[in-house]
Parts: sequence; structure tokens; C-alpha cells
Amino acid sequence: MTQKDNPETAQQRPRTRLYVEDDLAAQAVVAADQPQSHYLRNVLRLDMGGEVILFNGRHGEWLARLQPGGGGEATLEVVEPLRPQADPPDLWLVFAILKRARLDFLVEKATELGVAELRPVITRHTVVRRVNGPHLRARCVSAAQQTERMNVPEVRGAEKLKSALENWPPGRRLLFCDESGEGPPIAEALTDLRQREDMQRGGGQWAVLTGPEGGFSPTELDALHKLPFAMAVGLGPRVLRADTAALAALACWQAILGDWHQSCRFEPLAGEDETDN
Repeated sequence: MTQKDNPETAQQRPRTRLYVEDDLAAQAVVAADQPQSHYLRNVLRLDMGGEVILFNGRHGEWLARLQPGGGGEATLEVVEPLRPQADPPDLWLVFAILKRARLDFLVEKATELGVAELRPVITRHTVVRRVNGPHLRARCVSAAQQTERMNVPEVRGAEKLKSALENWPPGRRLLFCDESGEGPPIAEALTDLRQREDMQRGGGQWAVLTGPEGGFSPTELDALHKLPFAMAVGLGPRVLRADTAALAALACWQAILGDWHQSCRFEPLAGEDETDN
């Protein structure tokens, strides 16, 4: 039995995870930023030597301990690796910009669903035309810290849908939600595609595109249907709000083509003995 398979050991695993920009290696010293320091000292009231988990999206997940020191910043000493770096499938979410509350919700849940990159776009019926990039990034970091995710999705600046499609990267497929009813049901379309192409789960480069509350314009839908890399799908008989539609499409993609076939157990580090002690 490995340490990570032992229920008694699992209970000792620190619950607090922090995303940091620093490189992570044994005996490295990391200075927490001001919000993190406040959280560790004043919210958690962590004692010296108290343990937290650090990750940076590059070097896996590491155990760290709070070190003594004055000043406003908490200092953490990196102790040992806990999990190797593991990234989600190469899946983008391209979405028409929504109003603040729904946008925050969408970004948070898309992070939980394993999206690698968030790309806001401006469509014909988009009402809000600006996004607060740093704010959305902070929402992504918070969601990643709380959900055992090993990295944080990239948040791109807003651009017009036409421009995004004209500069679409070669080799990346686009799954767009077509509220007009012309696309086949999403589960049927993705299952057929996987069987037809004998596609590996989590393989390939994909993007999911969803429109605004008013839907895509007829001109936008016509242009999307003509794209050789795009596939239209439907999301059932009910009208879904824009954020609901995006999350439903992401969940279907992850279940059929993505990484939802994997279990939630922590994978052992390379070279770790998986035999019973």
C-alpha cells in the first residue's frame, strides 16, 4: 500500500493549497504574497512549522512548512514532492462575454472542469464588451487551489469572434453550440466521432464555443457552419442560459473525449514503490 492509498495518511494531508509563481524544489524558500500571508497567519492562524501544499503549474505539488520570520510576508520552506505535474487536456473555452456575476461563475466552474485556456469573445449580440483580466485570473487561481487542480488556466484578452476565427490555430477543432437546432445532440456527435476516429481520451486540441444570451446571429452561425474545423452540436430540448450551456458542453466533452475516465486518487510520484510496505 502506498502512502497516498493509506486512509490514515490521507487524513494528515494538509488541506490548504496555494498557487505560487516561484520555482519549487526541495529546500527552496517561497515568500507568500500579502493576501496569502494574511490568510495563513490571520485566518488559518497557522503555527510555525504548519504545513501547506504549494503548486505552480510546472513542478508538481509540494509540501511546505511555515517558517519563523517577521515582516508582512509569510515565508514557506519547500520540503518534499507530493504529486508530479499533471495537466488537463488541451481544451479551450471560447465564450461570449457575460455580465459580471455570471462571468465569475462561468470562469470558476470552467476551471474546475479542466479548461486549459479561457478566451472571451465579442459577438453580434454581446452586451458587455470588456473583461477584467486580473480579476478573472484571481477567480481561476482560487478555483484551482480548492479543487486539486495542478495548474491555472490562461485568461486571454477579449477579441471579436470574427478575428478569433480568422486567426484560428491549425489543428485545433472547434465544437460550437448551435441553438438553431441544426447540430446533432452533443453526446451523440462526440461518441460517433470518438468511435469513427478511434480517438484517445484527452487527446488532440479542442475548443468549445458558446454564444451570448441572445444567441449567435444568423450571419455568425452561417460562418461557423462553413468552417472546416468546426462542428455544430445541440444541447437538448430546453433553452439554456449562456453560462449553463458552456458548462454543459464542457462536461459532455470531458465525459466522452476528456479525462473523466481517470479516478480521483492521487498518482504516485515517478519511481515511488507501489507495493505494500
